[in-house]
Amino acid sequence: MNPVPGSGRPTLPPDERIAGQDESRRALRRFASGVTVLTVSDGSVRHGTTVSALVPISRDPLVLGVCLRSPSTFTALARKVGVFSVNVLSTEQATVARTFGSSRGRGDDQFAGVDWTADPLTGAPLIDGSLAHLACNLTGCQLIGDHHLIIAEVLSGLADDGAPLLTFAGGLRDEGLENFHTTQL
Repeated sequence: MNPVPGSGRPTLPPDERIAGQDESRRALRRFASGVTVLTVSDGSVRHGTTVSALVPISRDPLVLGVCLRSPSTFTALARKVGVFSVNVLSTEQATVARTFGSSRGRGDDQFAGVDWTADPLTGAPLIDGSLAHLACNLTGCQLIGDHHLIIAEVLSGLADDGAPLLTFAGGLRDEGLENFHTTQL
């Protein structure tokens, strides 16, 4: 390992860096994360996508960040209309996560068999049974590597009780959370 010239930070030679990326990705997959479905509506065109890379960024104002692979239908539509909604999934919604994690096209066909109502602020679908809903105003979008980082201010939110659907080690975790208790940080 050699320092990055002029920075004092360590770096690996290119061949070792490539070999270490698979193990590094495996290590990152050990971070449990909540599962959400982001939804957007542009008139008659609706789209949803499953996302686990969502993070609160600021408490005042309330701002979140979300990462999506580039290119993304969701990112293109959200940038066009400027608003979207977040549906925080419960343990009862693994099928919903899988549905929106696949390529089911756009429009109302993507939402076939999924009960939802339109968000009064964004017009985007709010999926019934979700633990929480957030209406968001897109404030920034930055390409970073092979993903877009979307920054959005939360306009409003609603929360319900229940246990969250999680992703861990590349799989959905919807079992063993019946005794899940929340504590204030």
